[in-house]
Amino acid sequence: MKFDDILKDVGEFGKYQKAVYFLLCLPSFATGLFMMHLVFVMETPNYRIGRKTTMYVGLLLLIAAAFGVSWAPEIISFTILEFIIGGTNHGSFLCTNVLGQEMVGPSKRRYTGTIQHMFFSIGLVYQTIVYYFSRDWQVSCIVLAASCLMFIPFWWLIPESPRWLISQGRNEEANVILQKMAKVNGTKLSPDVVKNLTIKEQKTGSFKDLLKSRTMCIRAAILCFNWMAVCLMYYGVTFNAGNIGDFYLNFFLMGIVEFPGILATIFLIDRIGRKKLHLLCMMLGGVACLCTIFTVTFARETLRPLTITLAVIGKMASSAAFVCVYIFTVELFPTVIRNVALGGGSCFARVGSMIAPYFVTLGMTIGGSIGEALPLVIFGATSVVAGLMCLYLPETLNQRLPETIEDGINFGRTSNKKTLVVEKNGIDETQRNLVADALENDDL
Repeated sequence: MKFDDILKDVGEFGKYQKAVYFLLCLPSFATGLFMMHLVFVMETPNYRIGRKTTMYVGLLLLIAAAFGVSWAPEIISFTILEFIIGGTNHGSFLCTNVLGQEMVGPSKRRYTGTIQHMFFSIGLVYQTIVYYFSRDWQVSCIVLAASCLMFIPFWWLIPESPRWLISQGRNEEANVILQKMAKVNGTKLSPDVVKNLTIKEQKTGSFKDLLKSRTMCIRAAILCFNWMAVCLMYYGVTFNAGNIGDFYLNFFLMGIVEFPGILATIFLIDRIGRKKLHLLCMMLGGVACLCTIFTVTFARETLRPLTITLAVIGKMASSAAFVCVYIFTVELFPTVIRNVALGGGSCFARVGSMIAPYFVTLGMTIGGSIGEALPLVIFGATSVVAGLMCLYLPETLNQRLPETIEDGINFGRTSNKKTLVVEKNGIDETQRNLVADALENDDL
């Protein structure tokens, strides 16, 4: 029996998971508030350990740093506090994303993997409105920080991931959560259900485990590049808002347009699959951004509304691709390294967000029609290349989440033959049976 079988018995997305998931969505609102608030602050000329514990510590540090930055006396303390905000903000978001995915069954992950991103978009739009009416960065930062005080009771409201607890051998704690889940969902669960799980001792993985297998290494490399490409286009198009018209209006539109992108993802991701939808989003956004070279070059002012429309399409597609790559990464890698894989992908995504402003600045430096189109062309070309690379990855739609490193290596293989992994560089020789029945009786 695997953990997903228990979730089918207890209810894949019952009242208990829905209540917990709503709470897990709220930190995404904070991520939307602070992920790009420096864009507004810099406009002001006067001032240029388990899933649950990690999430909660990150949220507390975020609240403290968010209030502190409002009274930063000089640029050094301001920069340090912003660094803390950036790290804790996104770290907490990753934990809530993984927690939300691990607590529901396979058929319901399209909801938990997409709805959370809508709260991010709400935070983005809310932030724009606050800065537009305030025009004072210190007052705005205080308002945004105060909005995060609702996270303080989360330690008592959100449970640890039972899937993670089982992977750590803490079965009794997991059983308490599962029994409570069954009670709230109105279902019955055997008190000994956790004991029926066949568990092989498996140590917590590290980033090195992603590199031990050629298969997982290639998959990690492709997804890391996609994380970078998605982030480059997502933030690049947003940062470029001021170059193609009114800054506040375009930034607001860039936030609003995320909602149809995410809603389309909810509708399509279980119909055409994660792989095809992610490829479609990357290609659509990339081609839309590439097309701006024609509208800018041949009729810069006349076709400016069309340029803005193409940029908005790029932002909408990248926001949908962001949802897909989160779900793809969570479902493709095993439990013991799922947070590591998601964190690694997110680190590469930060490369995209860090270099995006430089491309925008490059366009401003060049000036003219070429300078206006160049950043969007770079974002679009990178997106197209990343999307095509995803053709190598397996589909994860309606598949059970892999639990062990071996599960992750075998994931997506359809061969019914036995394969032999030959010992190389001190790695143990292992006989793996890839027959479906054998995989059914594997760990968790």
